[in-house]
Amino acid sequence: MNAADEDDTAADRVWTIPNLLSLLRLLGVPLFLWLVLGPHANGWAFAVLAFGGVSDYADGKIARRFNQGSKLGALLDPAADRLYIIATIVALTLRDILPVWLAVAIPGRDLLLLATVPFLRRLGYGFALPVNFAGKAATLCLLYAFPLLLLSTGDSVVAQVARPVGWAFTSWGTALYWWAGALYVVQLRQLRAGPPAVAAAQRVPV
Repeated sequence: MNAADEDDTAADRVWTIPNLLSLLRLLGVPLFLWLVLGPHANGWAFAVLAFGGVSDYADGKIARRFNQGSKLGALLDPAADRLYIIATIVALTLRDILPVWLAVAIPGRDLLLLATVPFLRRLGYGFALPVNFAGKAATLCLLYAFPLLLLSTGDSVVAQVARPVGWAFTSWGTALYWWAGALYVVQLRQLRAGPPAVAAAQRVPV
């Protein structure tokens, strides 16, 4: 088997540690929603959110360190991140922890970028371009912010410490999230202006 065949086989793998972590993150979404909106078990909900943030960081490190990247992982990881963020925003808004304007601002960026999908499909990119660094940093900030915001409820010492740190991460994450969207639009404009050969060379599997 030559190197190209080995790369194709690796990219088609399903049962990898990063994919398992992404799957566990997805399974944690309904559990988190039940904990927050049902029994208001903030401590356990915090643990689920914390696992989401740590696993998001860990799956990327493991994939790069042990060459466990895959086509499924390239789709599963960002999908799990977005679902986690949206579910958390909904839950924290219903609990009056997040203001409504922020609950609209964060997913609003993704709704605007949906308009780019037909253009991407015509170029053969599927539904999205690879996640840029700003987008990954924004996701990490938000995944760290939400557990802290959950802890910020009440008047305890922990809440008083968590509140400013959580809102700092929320501000950074929201700003970076929109900045990543702006970079995404710039990249699309470059692809549109470039020759077809360039677009084909940059195409990624979906």
